[in-house]
Amino acid sequence: MNTLVFHPDSLPPQLVDFVDFKWLMRREGRHIDVQRLQSDAGYARQCLADAQASSCEMLRLAATKLRKGLGL
Repeated sequence: MNTLVFHPDSLPPQLVDFVDFKWLMRREGRHIDVQRLQSDAGYARQCLADAQASSCEMLRLAATKLRKGLGL
């Protein structure tokens, strides 16, 4: 399945959550397409996995928040 379904037990991520994630990933040298991150589950999983591997705690926390909100 390659569509995102927001997890019913948590609030859906807000646009600011996606933008924060984007800028934290930019600091790691990665360009993130926010629109695609919101609509393509495969892309979102890969981006979030890359973020979880980062040494930046803020980025890992942002990724965890998005992962929970997206139900991934």
